Amino acid sequence: MSKGEYSKETMGPLATNRGLHDVIPTAEAKGDQDENDLAAFGKRPQLKREFGFISMVGLTCTLMATWEGLFSVFTFGLTNGGPAGLVYGYIVCWVGTMGLFCSLAEMASAVPLAGGQYSMVSEYAPTGATNFLSYVTGKSSWLTCLGWQSATASSAYLGGTMIQGLVVLNNPSYVPQRWQGTLLFYAVILFGLFFNTFLVKHLPKIESLILIIHVCGFFGILIPLVYLAPHGRASDVFGQFENGGGWSTQGLSFFVGIVTGVYSFLGADGACHMAEEIQDASTVVPRTMVATTVLNGVLGFAALMAILFCAGNIENAEKSPTGYPFIEIFYQATNSQGGATAMVCVIVALIFFATISLIATASRMTWAFARDNGLPGSRWLAKVEPRSALPLYSIGVTVVISLLLALINIGSTTAFNAIVSLSVMSVLASYMVPISLILRRRFLGQPIRYGPWKLGRWGALANVVGLVYAAIAFFFSFWPETAVVTPVDMNWACLVWGAAMLFCAFWYFVRARNYYHGPVREFELS
Repeated sequence: MSKGEYSKETMGPLATNRGLHDVIPTAEAKGDQDENDLAAFGKRPQLKREFGFISMVGLTCTLMATWEGLFSVFTFGLTNGGPAGLVYGYIVCWVGTMGLFCSLAEMASAVPLAGGQYSMVSEYAPTGATNFLSYVTGKSSWLTCLGWQSATASSAYLGGTMIQGLVVLNNPSYVPQRWQGTLLFYAVILFGLFFNTFLVKHLPKIESLILIIHVCGFFGILIPLVYLAPHGRASDVFGQFENGGGWSTQGLSFFVGIVTGVYSFLGADGACHMAEEIQDASTVVPRTMVATTVLNGVLGFAALMAILFCAGNIENAEKSPTGYPFIEIFYQATNSQGGATAMVCVIVALIFFATISLIATASRMTWAFARDNGLPGSRWLAKVEPRSALPLYSIGVTVVISLLLALINIGSTTAFNAIVSLSVMSVLASYMVPISLILRRRFLGQPIRYGPWKLGRWGALANVVGLVYAAIAFFFSFWPETAVVTPVDMNWACLVWGAAMLFCAFWYFVRARNYYHGPVREFELS
């Protein structure tokens, strides 16, 4: 049998349905390690492997966007927790995220498939629950895919509205309109689409360049902010707690505000969904996830210290007509519209770059689940364009979903925010399911598939830390900013997410269980 040939090969992606945990095959097929890894799960290589460690760190660092994200959401943590709450909450989130992504990295090394979390669930779930759990974890409209689709829309929305904020900064007479923000949203999405189609050959090099911009841009903002802005006292930063949300205790206020740190640490699992385009994926993917968490954690903590010590008049910043307090903070620090504009442009540019990575990741997740017959129109969505080796239909669907979500913003920003905020709880839920399953196997002494990157005796500790952190973050991501709410400032994500999950379960038992039987094995090793 020649290299790359396997017995019982099928004609399409929707052939043999079989749970990954049913057999733990060894990679005995001839060929390189990546091909062998796919063969062990009955998958054929369809995408080009052009990403390496540096380019993938660039992609995941911009996906996570820790220091950039802190600038845009830190005021939520100031209201609930105050400066001290932000500092200690950030440390808690960093430690919890390390446990979370170390756990996922170990599983990604063993299951280097673009399906990511739902493929992990199929590998580690008990036999009777495999299909349902993997379906819920991967379904396009919820959990993993829901999180990535929502994150794509959220990034484009931030980019568009920040541009409007810059216009307000330079032209105070300008009154932002929602329809204008939506058009800018479209521009950001089309920018990302262009890079994911016409410039896809150069995407690994572009992501490597973006990593340099990500680090250099951090210093480009940090240095003028720290040098020019007045500095606060250490006692105010490390000892001042706030309960602006009116919660019953300071501790409860702290946990409500911890969402600021949680939001800033999501995204490193994007490497999992790009696994089938990465060389030596079983090693590079886990290393990328850990390296991204460490690098962005350091940059994010430094950015948090800078903004807390150099924030100046927070009340004026929160009332800024730009809609983003950090724009006003930059202006107070530099006392120059041009200087503040240049600093904000760095963040806007990185948000544009993040959208490139988000479209790539969300589309690969959609393609992978369609390949396993998990979506309506799977045969169409699972197609790969032969010349470019791109899942163009899945890329198109990802873009269309974002464009449709943007239309909601024209009618109601509250409704739009309720939908895109699902990215936090959906992705967190998709983390908890596979981690809880591998932890169950550890405690029961059941066999566990490992890849070349293993946690060893630290595995159970990392699982527990990550699971506890994800559960706390997931729970408080549904809470509103204040104890007394109105229909406008209520966190409607709890209703939307709950409805989506109920529909998911209903659809599975009524219809999906008749055609979805877990990840498809396209062939069997002889």
